This record gives sequence, C-alpha cells and structure tokens, in this order.
Amino acid sequence: MAIVVVFLPLLAAVIAGFGGRAIGDRGAELVTCAGLIVSAALAAVVFYGILGQHDAQIIPLASWIVSGGVDVSWSLRLDTLSGVMMVVVTLVSAMVHIYSIGYMAHDPHIPRFMAYLSLFTFFMLMLVTADNFVQLFFGWEGVGLASYLLIGFWSDRPTANAAAIKAFVVNRIGDFGFALGIFTVFVVFGSLDFGTVFAKAPSAVGTTIEFLHWRVPSLTLACILLFVGAMGKSAQLGLHTWLPDAMEGPTPVSALIHAATMVTAGVYMVARLSPMFEYSATALAVVGVIGGTTAMFAASIGMAQNDIKRVIAYSTCSQLGYMFFAAGVSAYGAAIFHLFTHAFFKALLFLGAGSVIHAVGGEQDMRRMGGLWQKIPYTYAVMWIGSLSLAGIPLFSGYFSKDTILAASWAAGDAVGRYSYCLGTFTAFLTAFYSWRLIIMTFHGKPRADAETMHHVHESPWVMLIPLFVLAAGATVAGYFTRGFFIGEGRTAFWKASILVLPAHNSLGGVESIPAAIAYLPLVCALLGIAVAYLCYMVRPGIPAALAMRFRALYLFLLNKWYFDELYDRLFVHTAFVLGDGLWKTGDGTIIDGLGPDGISAATRELAREASKLQTGYVYHYAFVMLIGVVALVTWYLIPR
Repeated sequence: MAIVVVFLPLLAAVIAGFGGRAIGDRGAELVTCAGLIVSAALAAVVFYGILGQHDAQIIPLASWIVSGGVDVSWSLRLDTLSGVMMVVVTLVSAMVHIYSIGYMAHDPHIPRFMAYLSLFTFFMLMLVTADNFVQLFFGWEGVGLASYLLIGFWSDRPTANAAAIKAFVVNRIGDFGFALGIFTVFVVFGSLDFGTVFAKAPSAVGTTIEFLHWRVPSLTLACILLFVGAMGKSAQLGLHTWLPDAMEGPTPVSALIHAATMVTAGVYMVARLSPMFEYSATALAVVGVIGGTTAMFAASIGMAQNDIKRVIAYSTCSQLGYMFFAAGVSAYGAAIFHLFTHAFFKALLFLGAGSVIHAVGGEQDMRRMGGLWQKIPYTYAVMWIGSLSLAGIPLFSGYFSKDTILAASWAAGDAVGRYSYCLGTFTAFLTAFYSWRLIIMTFHGKPRADAETMHHVHESPWVMLIPLFVLAAGATVAGYFTRGFFIGEGRTAFWKASILVLPAHNSLGGVESIPAAIAYLPLVCALLGIAVAYLCYMVRPGIPAALAMRFRALYLFLLNKWYFDELYDRLFVHTAFVLGDGLWKTGDGTIIDGLGPDGISAATRELAREASKLQTGYVYHYAFVMLIGVVALVTWYLIPR
C-alpha cells in the first residue's frame, strides 16, 4: 500500500504529461486529482498501520548502486516520522490539485501544470520515505527540479523565468553543501544507509577529519554541511532570497511547494538525522541560532511588503525559522508538530490569497484592494482562521505548536535556547502585526481598486472553496486533537525510534515547569501585535505613512528586504559579469584567439601580403633574384668547413 501511495502520483503525472492531448484538460485534472485523493486516503491507512509497529519497516524495491564499498538500494522507510510527512504531503497536495481546477481554468496548458504538480508530489514522497542518503538526495533534487518547472510555468513572463533561475541557482549552492555532507558521512561511517549510520553515530564522537586544511570534528562537519542543504531548501537566512521571488509562479504552486511541503524538507531532514545531530552540540547550536535569527529577520521584512503573496512568503520563511530553532534545542517533536499545523494554516493563507487575487482580476498589491470582505465573505472567513492560527491565538492549531516551541526553547536553559526564545517572542508580535495588516488592507476600509474592478469582484467557485474549508478545519482543530501525540505525554510512544533525543537534551520535558510569565508572554505579544495593527490601519490609518516618513531609512531597509538582493548582486552577480566579460574579451579574445587562431592567421596573411610584393611580373627582377641565388649557392660551397 505504501508503494501505491508513493508511485500513484508519478503514474498520474506520466498520464497527464504525455497523454494530455489525448485525454484533454478535464481528463488530466481528473487523473491527477483522483490519484492524489486515493494516495492521501491510503497514506492515512498506512500511517494508522505504522502506529501499531515498534520498529521502522523497510520495504525494498530494487538494487540501485553496487560499486566498491557503496551499496545503495531503492527502499521505503516507514516509521512515525515518514508517516506524518506522507499524510501532510498527500493531503495538502490533493487540496491544491482540486483548487487548481478552478484557479487554472483559463490556462492553455492545464495538463502540463497538473503533471508538474503530481511529479513534485512523487519526488517529495520519495524524499520523506528514503532509507539512505542517496535516495534522499534523489528526492531532494527532484523537488528542486519540479520547483523550477512550476515557478517558471508561465514562461512568457520574464519575471517568472528569472525567479525560476534564481531559485534553481540558490538551491544549487545549498545542495553543494548537502552533497559534501553526504560525502563526509560516507568517509566517516563507510555507509550511506540510515540504519547503519545512526548506529555508528555515537562512536564518531571525538573523531576528527581534515577539511580545508583544518582538523575538525567529523560528526559536526557532516551535520553542518547537511544543514547547509537544509538552509537552501528551507530558505534560511543567507539562502532565503529565492523564496519571495518564487511567488511569480501560480498561487497553487506557492501553496504546495513554498508553504507546506518542499520548504519543510530541510526541517524533516534535520529531524530524520536527529541520531547524528544529537551528538554534536555545535551543530545543534548552529541550527538554533540560524533558525531564531531567520524567524525575526523574515518577520521584520513581512511588515513592510505590499504584495499579498510576498507577505505570506516571508511569513513562511519566518515560521520555518521557528521549526529550526526548535530542532536546535532538540525539540524535534515540536518542530514536526509545527510543520504539521503550519501545513494547514499556511496552505490556507496562500490559497486564500489566491482566491482574493482571482476575485480582483489578478491584482496582488494590497494597496489596490480594500473593502472586499462583503463581496467575498467565505474567503474573508478562512483568511481570518489562517491568520488566527498563524498568530498563535489559543484554540487554533498554530497556538499549540508555536507556543510549545518557545516554551521548549526557554526550558532548554542554554544560551541558544534563550536567544531563540527572545527572538521568537518578538517575532510573535511582528507576525500578528503583519497578519492583521494584511487582513485590514485587503478586506477593510474604502475600496482602493477602480470601480470596474470592484464591480467584477466575486467569490471563488466551489471547486476552490472546498479545499479552503478542509484546510480551515485543519488550521482550527488539528493542533488541539494531535498535540498529545506530537508533544504530550504520549510523545515517546508516538515517535518511537524515528526521532532520537538524548536525556540531557529533553527540552520538551521541562515545558511544564517554566514560569507562567514566560509561557504567556508570546500570547501577550501576539495580542499586542493585533492591537497595534488595528490602531495603525483601522483607527488611525495615517500612522503608517507618518512613521515611514519619520523613520524613512528603517522603512526602506525593511521594504528592500535588508538589501540582501542588492548585496548579492554587487558581490556575486556583478562580480561574475565583470569576470566573465574580462575572460571573454581579454582572456579569450585578446590572449587565446589573439595568440592562437587569430594571431596565426593574421601573421600568415601579413607574410603573404609582403611576399606578394616580390611578384612584380618583370623578367629582369626574376633574373636578378636568380643571380643572387646562384651567388649564395656558390658562396656556401666555397666557404671552408
């Protein structure tokens, strides 16, 4: 059954992709949607079966690579962690497939789009069920390929093509570190199989390896290099610049890839490799610091953005930071719990934003919206639910996961935990602020769109609304009903051996004993953020403009995303162009061609031109040359040797 779950989306992608002309748009939609619905239903059945087993179940598929000391096979690893991810991936993907029927109704390339969605889902399922590093890397690169195809799906738009290339290039940087990490694992452990590597991890403590002429702890090096791959895929600080630009793709792509599934691959990978990370305090500290910093950094940018999808994109980046700093304090269960709840409310927000964009004829700038709530009440309601969950308001799913992460960070008791808690709590204020800024600017106040646009504003069709309602239900109650399994007293029995937490790192165990002020401070900050947004955009709407003028440098700093794009453009893009131009004109043109083919041909041409001057056509000139030749020959014979 697990094999069907994984490969059914691939079969649907092949049928829709190669048979799209034969079965038509409707046929491609039916095949892919049916495939994902069946896959999601079977994933739930498989997950239920996993809960009844103690050890991971390995399903061999085929032998893959047998060369020297490398023995890699295709196999599926079924345990609680992979089961949770299978449910998340298939359920969200099924909702996005159904939603796409309405959203992409007028697109001329529907079969190709649906095929890409299903192909992505297959690669993601292959990633989360991998039993070795090579198969993990196969799924890792596969989702990168599918992301490139989907971001640049509207290939007639230069911005979409540029965004796809940017995502591909930035992820290649992270994946280079990921590949180096895999190489390091093989050098240190002599195997790429998860089970073998995890069993040998304790014995690697204290060993060193040479890297860039330095002797460094081998386990720390492997973990940090692998985490570099996670930074790229999960858009952490430094390798985050591709995620906002990826909003150039269709909105269902944003919901599937850049909110609920692909960008969480890095979080899943760190949790999967917890038997390695647990034995490297340095690697855990790096994960925690990067995660905490990213959470605050991305949220600060989200406050100043005006594109509705970019606000949610930076929110995704910020929430991924929460997941990583949870992993950094060994609260892997809380990290995956937030991944689980985040899949519902962030996919809901993206698809809700798509419903808004659909209603206003493709407009994405919130400054040209306003006054929409009465015209699209269902979309308005689900956006409220998604925002309440994102802000961590009690009883909604995001509250249980996010507040647990912050509590675990404080309970960890070390510098990294306190650093993450402080930034995460401040981020809770920023998150609530930009969430209600989005709701008020989009749905409230006077309409800022033209009269014709407002006249045509309409609610989305039911094929788009039904997935929104399903996701809204998850964003409302999923956290409450599952918290006992992920982070409660039953978490040890739930996770079994799929996640390792050393007794000294049991931060979740200390959550109940933290001071009440520490526990409730994030909620107070969230409520304060909502209140400030209400004041600035409903009661006194002139405040934001006045603050932007008063603190213009800070406003431009946030509006321009901390100038990371400009910095990278100056350091890398501009430098690469200058270097390429120099190598082209000077290296290739002047030196190689000048001294090579062009130089030889020019010299030959010049010699021929000079030699041609000797061909005058006068007999006495030729006789004179012959006489000189005879004299030279006689002289050569007469000179004694």
